[in-house]
Amino acid sequence: MPESLIVGVDRQKGAITENSRRHAQGHAAHDVLLWGARGMGKSALVKSVTGGLQAQGLPLALVETTADQLASLPQLFALLGKANRRFILFIDDMAFEGDDSGPRRLRSMLEGGSEARPANVRLYVTSNRRNIVERRQDEEDAAVNARDVADDRLALADRFGLKLGFQYPDQPAFLEMVSAYAAHFGLEWDEADALAFAHQRGGRSGRVAWHYAVELAGRAGRSL
Repeated sequence: MPESLIVGVDRQKGAITENSRRHAQGHAAHDVLLWGARGMGKSALVKSVTGGLQAQGLPLALVETTADQLASLPQLFALLGKANRRFILFIDDMAFEGDDSGPRRLRSMLEGGSEARPANVRLYVTSNRRNIVERRQDEEDAAVNARDVADDRLALADRFGLKLGFQYPDQPAFLEMVSAYAAHFGLEWDEADALAFAHQRGGRSGRVAWHYAVELAGRAGRSL
């Protein structure tokens, strides 16, 4: 998806673009945690920013993996570290429910040691879990073992130099998203209809705005 179609998250877009550009150019750059509301374009933003920098001729590649493959990352790091280009290692939708080893393993890769990622690799991680970056009251009152797991998650979040939060949009921001899609694809739309569509799907998000654009195209006998 083109960056121009990801609207309503301008601050986050600017931060991740600048950080990724620095990394692609061989300058100091942060590992990034994108967290918060689902359906707000976290994954799409990482991919579109990378594609945009590649289109500018910068030597940046995106490698995607999953949280259940963390144990094999040292071997992947060994391969990527030998390459003459810069990499973003992308872990999408990280959620360590009931797992106290995953956060510790990933944390060791961020803070140094034998499993640390090489200098030409930065980790970009998305998560829909607020408790990765914030402690809840029930965690404060939890048993020691459960609280230890929460501490591991928070300690992991602290290892990311750049943390970007994503919230569900208010009504004007949602309509801005719809407007951007409609203008890009030349679709006619109605504000009340867009809001009713979102209500029927349980709320507003970037993903719902995209689904509305698909609905509009279908009604008009168009393909996207």
